[in-house]
Amino acid sequence: MNSLESKVLIVTGALGGIGGATARILADAGAHVVASDLVKAGGAELADELSARGAESTFFAADLSVEDQAKALVEHALQKFSQLDGAFNNAGIPQHQKPLVEITSEEFATVMRINVLGVFHCLKHQMLAMKGGGSIVNTSSGLGVMAMPDGAEYIASKHAVVGLTRAAAVDGSRDGIRVNAILPGIVHTPMVESVFSATESPEFLQAARNFHLLGRLGEPEEMGNAVRWLLSDDSSFVTGALIPVDGGVTAGRRL
Repeated sequence: MNSLESKVLIVTGALGGIGGATARILADAGAHVVASDLVKAGGAELADELSARGAESTFFAADLSVEDQAKALVEHALQKFSQLDGAFNNAGIPQHQKPLVEITSEEFATVMRINVLGVFHCLKHQMLAMKGGGSIVNTSSGLGVMAMPDGAEYIASKHAVVGLTRAAAVDGSRDGIRVNAILPGIVHTPMVESVFSATESPEFLQAARNFHLLGRLGEPEEMGNAVRWLLSDDSSFVTGALIPVDGGVTAGRRL
């Protein structure tokens, strides 16, 4: 039997590239997917598609930087399916592509509110609902363990997600809850495309490809397959881990 069969799994940022691909992979594995994103548009259609691919699924719009809405998302999952077995906390926004000295306090706060506070709210209420055990995966980044120019607020936020992941793994172990994080490289998603468009530089795209040892961007499905493994019982002895799915970015550079 597939270890995700009939499991109830929350996926945030589900209307984006990585979130959408992961939600579909989990649905194909037989899970009930509780998909969530900030906006409602497209949510009902996604839920219908996920249900058609596997078990019954649903969509719940929420601003996860607001604690009551993160709590309501978990309550929705419990009301709909009477249990919560796992979650993929993936919602986030990119950097503003400027040096640290040009980033405003408001820009810094916005990224931290969505990328860090949102994950904290999700972890808190998911863990409260999963006292019988389960698995949670957070999206950090290769930039959660390293740095590069022109993204201090994003880099700080993804380092914070690493810290939250490790802290949650320690606290969650008391209740049999595993917590891990994936560290994506640069992935071919609409969010990344928007960053490339803002630069208006073909050289920037080629540099992004060369940033990886494998010489290309990642695909959303490659992230989703890693998440599927971490949410499944196949990774039952893995917790507090940071899993690079980054084409070798965090390993080093080619000479």
